[in-house]
Amino acid sequence: MTFICGVDEAGRGPLAGPVFAAAVILDPGRPIPGLADSKQLTPRRREALAREIRSCATAWSVASASVEEIDALNILQASLLAMRRAVERLAVTPQRVLVDGVHRPQLSVPVRAVVRGDATVAVIAAASILAKVARDAEMVALHRLHPQYGFDRHKGYPTITHLAALRAHGVSAVHRRSFAPVRALLESGLRAAR
Repeated sequence: MTFICGVDEAGRGPLAGPVFAAAVILDPGRPIPGLADSKQLTPRRREALAREIRSCATAWSVASASVEEIDALNILQASLLAMRRAVERLAVTPQRVLVDGVHRPQLSVPVRAVVRGDATVAVIAAASILAKVARDAEMVALHRLHPQYGFDRHKGYPTITHLAALRAHGVSAVHRRSFAPVRALLESGLRAAR
């Protein structure tokens, strides 16, 4: 049996929080109807599918790269690092890896990048769902620590309300200092939040 692994990330665009990646090997004998790009699904549907993926998949794993790693490496390299961690944590070693997008992590098995793979390849869609659900949960947890930013609503993306909260409260420890809007606020002399 050939184990084909799908990989996708969540959280490249936000100004705060880690970037997450998931790796999934689906069980052909236990198909999961309704798999789609996580961005096209409602939060409730994503949660339900994530539960099904975790119970039906041959193997799955979720990993992340921290805000510090994002700032040190850049967001693309941190995303690839999270992807590599997710694949390496799988309980089953895949023979082939399919990754959403155009960039491929360095792995010891063959990797193929698939543009729009999260919308066209079921195993990548499954990974996109697990990555998004895990990252959203992390942002809700960060909201409890830093409620003034509204992470539970915008998940760290640069919305008008998030940018206004940054200006009002300063830059927190979970903000990505290498991202232009955050860096510009720090360079303008805005204090870092305590």
